Amino acid sequence: MSSVPFHYVDLRAFCYATEDEKRVEDALRTFLPEEFDIERVVNAGHHGDRIVVLSARVERADDVRHVLSMLSELPEWDRVLAELDERVDDNNSLFLRLDKQAAFTGSAELGPGITFRAKVEAYPAKREKAVKNARETFEELVEEAGGAGGSDGETGRSDGEAA
Repeated sequence: MSSVPFHYVDLRAFCYATEDEKRVEDALRTFLPEEFDIERVVNAGHHGDRIVVLSARVERADDVRHVLSMLSELPEWDRVLAELDERVDDNNSLFLRLDKQAAFTGSAELGPGITFRAKVEAYPAKREKAVKNARETFEELVEEAGGAGGSDGETGRSDGEAA
């Protein structure tokens, strides 16, 4: 991928009192370049339980490419592309929710736990242009990854093999 049409990418995960903070950090690091700084903020929940917010903002183009290369493994690209209009807001921010448990095992899947927010470049700064730029980038990403991301329906497998 030559150009990166994102100003930045924010990744954020919550670590609840019942979770191991190191494991949640490892899940978040699945998408980050090596030795990338993660911000840690300790909060309290409604009932006084401890909640740690782990977050990182990726701004350098090479680092954004790294995040996108990790996302290229998503098996649900067809779904992401179909929902792109709903995933980009009026501020040209693109949102995905990534599965924290899958990320801990080193894979990328849609699901709860990690919030991905990317500020999409669009000139002029119109939502329609941002959706178009994001679509082109993701289609190129899928193509570079070997066309991964399709699903054959019930099994969710893209290779046509039986489950």
